[in-house]
Amino acid sequence: MEYLREPGPNTDLPHDGVVTIGNFDGVHRGHQAILAGAVSRARELDVPSVVLTFHPHPEKALRPESELRLLSTRAQRAQLIERLGIDTLVEVGFDKRFAAMPALAFVRDFVHRRLEPREVWLGTNFRFGSNREGDLDLLAVQGRELEFDVMGVPAVMDGDEPVSSTRVRREVARGHVSEAWRLLGRPLFVDGKVAVGFRMGRRLGFPTINIEVENELMPAHGVYVTGVHIPSFGRVFHSVTNIGVRPTVYQRSTVVVECHVLDFTADVYREDVRLFFFQRLRDEKVFGSSMELVAQIRRDVEASRLYFLQKGLSEAELVRR
Repeated sequence: MEYLREPGPNTDLPHDGVVTIGNFDGVHRGHQAILAGAVSRARELDVPSVVLTFHPHPEKALRPESELRLLSTRAQRAQLIERLGIDTLVEVGFDKRFAAMPALAFVRDFVHRRLEPREVWLGTNFRFGSNREGDLDLLAVQGRELEFDVMGVPAVMDGDEPVSSTRVRREVARGHVSEAWRLLGRPLFVDGKVAVGFRMGRRLGFPTINIEVENELMPAHGVYVTGVHIPSFGRVFHSVTNIGVRPTVYQRSTVVVECHVLDFTADVYREDVRLFFFQRLRDEKVFGSSMELVAQIRRDVEASRLYFLQKGLSEAELVRR
């Protein structure tokens, strides 16, 4: 996939393709329906499939006080989009000046003039242009005049609610990683680097790797069944992970992500890893003694082993790499 970040006015962009537009944070099942449809249609027409997206996220640019925490980093979003078969990802810089562009100008001066699409695919609830005045109907009217077709893709429903990035963020923030998995169509994951910790886990008999996470949004404090991909070993290891401040052993501590990798003792300091979340086990809590803490960690490890044994899933099925 060709990845064009913030292309200038003279950058050559793909023409005559099937274009889809959106923020695509998390690339959840709703996004996947739009992207897969665009890819399939582009292949049918033998033309490029093109994603037009934005950085930073419009809400971050226009309402920084909202403190929006995104599901995916720029690199993760690009990787997930590429896996769906998109040919070109065009990422446009978004600021207040861009946001002030009238919807008609966005369609005519950017979408039509720069991309000259054969077709444009949009989620039916997508809005664009100043004051979010642009919608599918406006785009369809312009498409008839400018000679491109427009396809509206209905939202994917899960229960009584559509699948949306907002909904996934809510579930992740609550620690509901199983629900997030269902909405995303894949396990939630974060990326990070293994950092040096205080080796408290090792002293307790359960060595851990501390992960400095790149992602903005993390599941709620607690203990989770996880899997960690370690590139130098070329595989995903079963693991159990605590997110929190370790209140039993530290009176004051910053939030840490500690991952106990089952049946693993190698040194992977400074390696980049990917951590997958499968199921929440429990809340973080204070124990009366280190012995009580160790007993609970032992139960957490056994619960994780039982999870993988009962699921009987292969590594590929677990992480959909």
